[in-house]
Amino acid sequence: MVIALRRSFPATPREWRNFLLGVAFASPWIIGFLGFTIYPIGSALYYSFTRYDLVRDPVWIGVQNYVAFADDPDFNLVVGNTFWWVLISSPLGVLSAFLMALLLNSRIVLRSFFRSIFFFPAIVPVVVTAFVWIFLLNVQYGAINSTLQAMGFKTIPFISSPDLIKWSLVVIHMWSQGAAMVIFLATLQDVPKSLYEAATVDGANALRRMWNITVPMVSPIILFNMVMSFISGFQYFTLPWIMTEGGPSRSAEFYAIYLYRNAFRWFRMGKASALAWVLFVLILLFTYLIFRTSGRLVYYAGATR
Repeated sequence: MVIALRRSFPATPREWRNFLLGVAFASPWIIGFLGFTIYPIGSALYYSFTRYDLVRDPVWIGVQNYVAFADDPDFNLVVGNTFWWVLISSPLGVLSAFLMALLLNSRIVLRSFFRSIFFFPAIVPVVVTAFVWIFLLNVQYGAINSTLQAMGFKTIPFISSPDLIKWSLVVIHMWSQGAAMVIFLATLQDVPKSLYEAATVDGANALRRMWNITVPMVSPIILFNMVMSFISGFQYFTLPWIMTEGGPSRSAEFYAIYLYRNAFRWFRMGKASALAWVLFVLILLFTYLIFRTSGRLVYYAGATR
């Protein structure tokens, strides 16, 4: 063991030269990792225990930023909005991606064309997506409401109603699941055809084949997409910020928007850093809970229980 440990480090001048040469080649990444990842993480942790506004020097206040969250109505509001968003949009987004993949994995006319069309929202910049949906959903000049008005129906305040804005964002989220759909589609094409043939011989209909074969075989990818959706859901920012800036009546004020306001509108860098670390812990806890509770629901080929 001692010999193995000793041999894991450079011993001869040639080995040291090769080691230093390797470090030199990797130094751009190492410098970038230290400067743009480790330093921001460490400084954010330090600033979370301070009162800091970018102008004056940070003042150490201990855990006051964290303790203040317990009685902060704004914090409770954005946490409630964010949990609503994560728990509603993530399952629905994964479900829509899975159903689109099922459709595009079947034998339909112009299948390649529809695959391109369904994937297209995933490659469109979020800013463009936001302005397109504003044009469609606006109560005054939106294409959908203009059509409803022309047909004699009342307009629907999709993005100006506190009761409808989050559901409108959920619909947009489900529409833009092209990346998750492609992952599901690749997995569906790897499901052995012999399983479907055997089930058909046994008299299983299409619904039972999907539930008893397709879902178990793609369950690891369902878990993966669900975890990624939960993580991105907690950080949801760009679309609601561009479309409503968290409104109306702060009904779409999600955690990342509140963090942004504290950091770059009100320059409360200490509080914003504390918010970032609370968000980091929340994401870790949710990810851990998902993995802990999904063990019996996910099938891994060749795995032993």
